[in-house]
Amino acid sequence: MTRIRISRVLAQGEDGQSVTISGWVRSKRVSKNFAFLVINDGSSQTDIQCIIDADKPFYDDLGRANTGASVRIDGVLKESPGKGQAWEVQVDKLEVVGESGDGYPLQKKGHSMEFLREIAHIRGRSNTFGAVYRVRNQLAMMVHEFFQSRGFQWAHTPILTASDCEGAGEMFQVTTLDLKNLPKTKSGDIDYTQDFFGKATNLTVSGQLNGEALALSLGDIYTFGPTFRAENSNTTRHLAEFWMVEPEMAFANLHDNSILAEEFLRFMFTQIAERCEEELSFLGKHFKNMSSEQIRELGAHSFGRISYSDAIKELESASTKFEFPVEWGIDLQTEHEKYLSEEVFKKPVIVTDYPKDIKAFYMKLNGDDKTVAAMDVLVPRIGEIIGGSQREDRYDVLKARMEAHDIPVDEMRWYLELRKYGGCPHAGFGLGFERLVQYVTGMGNIRDVIPFPRVPQSIDF
Repeated sequence: MTRIRISRVLAQGEDGQSVTISGWVRSKRVSKNFAFLVINDGSSQTDIQCIIDADKPFYDDLGRANTGASVRIDGVLKESPGKGQAWEVQVDKLEVVGESGDGYPLQKKGHSMEFLREIAHIRGRSNTFGAVYRVRNQLAMMVHEFFQSRGFQWAHTPILTASDCEGAGEMFQVTTLDLKNLPKTKSGDIDYTQDFFGKATNLTVSGQLNGEALALSLGDIYTFGPTFRAENSNTTRHLAEFWMVEPEMAFANLHDNSILAEEFLRFMFTQIAERCEEELSFLGKHFKNMSSEQIRELGAHSFGRISYSDAIKELESASTKFEFPVEWGIDLQTEHEKYLSEEVFKKPVIVTDYPKDIKAFYMKLNGDDKTVAAMDVLVPRIGEIIGGSQREDRYDVLKARMEAHDIPVDEMRWYLELRKYGGCPHAGFGLGFERLVQYVTGMGNIRDVIPFPRVPQSIDF
């Protein structure tokens, strides 16, 4: 008989139906006349209880079916008289596929997040991380659903790059050179002409620049893939390897961009509340997260909107004492972002038109010569979740901005040429996918929303 996933059994099962399920033992109780095995296969937040009568020939084999063991069970589905469960399986055949040795770390008790991070290879079997990973899966699928339904093309932009998109210099270098015997130029610098690509190469922090090139060919595109930042930051908000969603639209301005960002997040909130209600209910109960209904409400109402200058005025007049001082020209800190979304608007808010001196070189310079057509989407509890802008489409202005930011113009000639050969107004944004998962699930640490986190001094798995 073909294996059936437990999620399907629970959703579509019929009394008396013969089923074959495979999964891992969550718990076991054995008595003189019968035994109970609680099984989960990762497809559902809900376990299924399997009942084994003592007269079965394999009853004595239950000693091998310890917590953590993998098993295959053939049996008959029955409506369960037990509280809190709709179905149970009357077992006809049990096969222990893989035994669980002594010291299996996931016993039937509470475990700290710190401990579970030390067993990242197994933590997905826990109730908490099973829920988080299923939510993450649905959110990832919905990224594609949203953009594909609006005619966007999914673009695979490079992971290896010679460009520093954000000019921050916090990039992982990639090389095939012998680190113990590096070739040098006459001036004593590393001779990258002997490296694989002939120049210094890094892991990308963003697919945006390449995404712009594709948008100016295909119209509307989005990227969804891994990005990397070598920032030595051990916080609950930072990862060295993370996933980004980055749409780019040709013939679009900042207003179009803000509409797309709002529609995207509202779609994600509404749909995840429908598709993962069980997981969100569990996380809400154990981690004081938003309920599925509260997440659904986020998607039901329009976001707030405010300019950066007006946001500064709100912060300056606030009775709250901030750790970081407030004045026009500062880069908003998380405490400022959370205040605006939690206290002023009490919902997600889009802040626009930031000072040019705190934003990237590629953002379109506004007519006041002080601000750029940038936007950030701020949400309660997290702060910034989306950052974007209208891109500078004027060749001379972009060239001057690059020079002012010490961006090597010659190496970025191709990017400038997008403005020279049929350029047009275009805009896009970036969403840190883990930030979205963290916001929806209520996880306090971003390391707990990606299966194998990459952070400073930690790459064990």
